Amino acid sequence: MTAQFDLVTMGRIGVDIYPLQTGVGLEDVTSFGKYLGGTATNVAVAAARYGRRSAVVTKTGADPFGRFIHRALREYGVDDRFVGTSEHLPTPVTFCEIFPPDDFPLYFYRFPQAPDLDLREEDIDFDAVREAKIFWVTGTGFSEEPSRSATLAALEARGRRGITVLDLDYRPMFWESREHAREWVGKALDHVTVAVGNLDECLTAVGTDRPREAAKALRDRGISLAVVKQGPEGVLAVDDSGEVVVPPAPVEVVNGLGAGDAFGGALCHGLLSGWDTERIMRFANAAGAHVAGELACSDAMPTEEQVLRRLEGTQGV
Repeated sequence: MTAQFDLVTMGRIGVDIYPLQTGVGLEDVTSFGKYLGGTATNVAVAAARYGRRSAVVTKTGADPFGRFIHRALREYGVDDRFVGTSEHLPTPVTFCEIFPPDDFPLYFYRFPQAPDLDLREEDIDFDAVREAKIFWVTGTGFSEEPSRSATLAALEARGRRGITVLDLDYRPMFWESREHAREWVGKALDHVTVAVGNLDECLTAVGTDRPREAAKALRDRGISLAVVKQGPEGVLAVDDSGEVVVPPAPVEVVNGLGAGDAFGGALCHGLLSGWDTERIMRFANAAGAHVAGELACSDAMPTEEQVLRRLEGTQGV
């Protein structure tokens, strides 16, 4: 029998190659750091930092980067039993440029196809998906076959039980059009209880980037908790108890990449802890701010103590 996990995520994994110099283009960078990356993976790492038993359903290539990923997951306390191998596809790498405070171009090397988009139904432990306290999928998982069908099958097996989260996660380079993404994200919304995304991702999902309209449209799809990240305007969350707006946590940004994944892991921790929505949003905001102030993503995911220190003096936590 598969043991129950607090969190099972499904989706993107890879190696982040980040410059150790900021404010210069890749053509001028002379040294880089290598880190575990990928949205679904980073969320699992973030949750593990809070002591949550987490696992990720994904695939790597049969190469040294794939071996690095397995080792890194285990070191972070994330179960790697559901991380398969695509023998014919290379483990993807992602480069970024760092121009603080708000310009962090990403360059994805996921050709001819990323192994995490080669996920098939036979790669999934459906018992683990059904029994997890939280199951988390991303919009990117629907961008190509066979991952699209596999992710939908996992959601159908889950049957909207427990807490089932869709990270709207819209990356234009992975889709032929926004309309195509909207079609498949829309199908996913029928199977989840929580949706989280920024304004552009909400525009893709429900056709509007007006925060309250987007939250209402998500709620109208049967979503119990709609979380709309508004950048400098903070976070809007709407659930059965009403609306919460939380301002952003102050931070001197080093690298904004990974802040959303830290937010996601903290969101899961708060939901599992049974906190009220405002407390969850404040905690998640602070976790995201912590990572935005660091260079790496996975390496920078905070502990609960680190988040609480950042929140000292903040009402509601």
